[in-house]
Amino acid sequence: MFNNIFRTEEHTLKKRYFYKLSSNLWGLLAGLVTMVIIPRALGPVAYGDFNFLTNVFNQVVGFLDMGTSTGFYAKLSRRQKEPKLVWFYLNFVGIVVIIIGLFMGITYFTKLYKILWPGQLIFFVGLAAGWGILTWVSQIFSQMADAYGLTVPAEIGKVMQRALTVILVFSLFMLGGLNLANYFYLQFLLLAVLIGIFGLIIYIKQPHFLVNRGLDALTTRKYIKEFYEYCHPLFLYALVGMLVGIMDRWILQFFGGSIQQGFFGLSYNLGVFCFLFTGAMTPLLMREFSIAYGKSDLPKMAVMFRRYIPVLYSIAAYLACFVAVQAVKVVQVFGGKNYAAAVVPVAIMAFYPIHQTYGQLSGSVFLATGQTVLYRNIGIIFMVLGLPLTYFLIAPAALGGIGAGALGLALKMVILQFVAVNTQLYFNAKLLKLSFLKYLGHQLLSLLFFLVLAGLAALGIDQFKLNPVSSLIISGILYSGSAILIIYLFPQIVGLKRDDFSFVMKYLAGDKI
Repeated sequence: MFNNIFRTEEHTLKKRYFYKLSSNLWGLLAGLVTMVIIPRALGPVAYGDFNFLTNVFNQVVGFLDMGTSTGFYAKLSRRQKEPKLVWFYLNFVGIVVIIIGLFMGITYFTKLYKILWPGQLIFFVGLAAGWGILTWVSQIFSQMADAYGLTVPAEIGKVMQRALTVILVFSLFMLGGLNLANYFYLQFLLLAVLIGIFGLIIYIKQPHFLVNRGLDALTTRKYIKEFYEYCHPLFLYALVGMLVGIMDRWILQFFGGSIQQGFFGLSYNLGVFCFLFTGAMTPLLMREFSIAYGKSDLPKMAVMFRRYIPVLYSIAAYLACFVAVQAVKVVQVFGGKNYAAAVVPVAIMAFYPIHQTYGQLSGSVFLATGQTVLYRNIGIIFMVLGLPLTYFLIAPAALGGIGAGALGLALKMVILQFVAVNTQLYFNAKLLKLSFLKYLGHQLLSLLFFLVLAGLAALGIDQFKLNPVSSLIISGILYSGSAILIIYLFPQIVGLKRDDFSFVMKYLAGDKI
């Protein structure tokens, strides 16, 4: 009986993931279109400014969040009929917005912004602050939709918003109005549309969340205590994460300037595409891990870990290895000649999403099981170790560094993440009674497999001296076809089973799944 129940739950999880995957495929296509336009239209300097400023406020909002959004998602997944929980957290969101507003006021009147954001206008700093808030709020509403089991309509809403993104970016570019200020305004509009879509879906499907909005003092204290117990171990982690994250990019800005920020921003954002497919699964698995742990069902958690982590890692590796091998052509297509110096950073940062995938999925086990202290300690150790490494790799030789600029920051992020994520994996494997060496071996073999295939595909197509776009498309088809054939014959390479192929075929054929 347990096996039948688990198969049903696994089936539902697959279905929700494939809807997320479909949505992210459209997101990938939309992102490819906008990535061809935006770096070229803004140029390395303005594009670097956008990435520098938005990264800072991502870090600030992440600190003020302090893991509360993850806790909220886990709690709401288990207590979907508790509207006061939603309204308590939305009040917390309002407090965070006020804090950021006060922070901006202080930096403006004290002129502190000149130190915090070297060479940046306060006007653009303010726009970046608004962008950080709206991005965070959209993520919270997306998590609410997932927690309520509304993944399918939410992903359809995302597809609609991404289609609007392509239309508006292309239109603005053709009209010659795509500058830094207008790009920020466009982002505000698109994020507001996305939040509105999520809010409407939740209101239609879960109208009870508008009921009993009032929070009495007793209920408020209860929630404060509950979130404090969950999140207070993460306070130091969030603080260190914010400081290190800001200092990484501040050091790059101080020594390398906006152009190096632009090169790193291009390499980072191209890497994000590789994370789209696997990132879709993170909140879904987090929800299932949380529910299973709430039932003290560690064996089920172990089955899900074995079932999904290796294959999602392999998907990220498949995409990342192709980008790394084809870095020269990728930069030519997406950045143009002004970004020629970004080729090596792009090749290195292509590997970052591979272990970002592992880190988020493995980290979800820590958070779902309440092991926030261990999660915090691992994160803090590696973040603190990484800061002097950042300085050494970016600072000029006269100041004790090697002056590697964007390349140095890319190296630091990839190397440190590999070590940190596998440290997390060691403790998760121990908790779930799995083999750490088996998963480590799979990481290396999967990576080698895709690198060899990508290299052979590139070597074969390069003989025909095609233009960069044609070469990328044809080599991508050859690479993908070879990978699919070999994986079909030997699915264990990427952690798949035979029945997964029949599930995909039924889904693509439109059968009810």
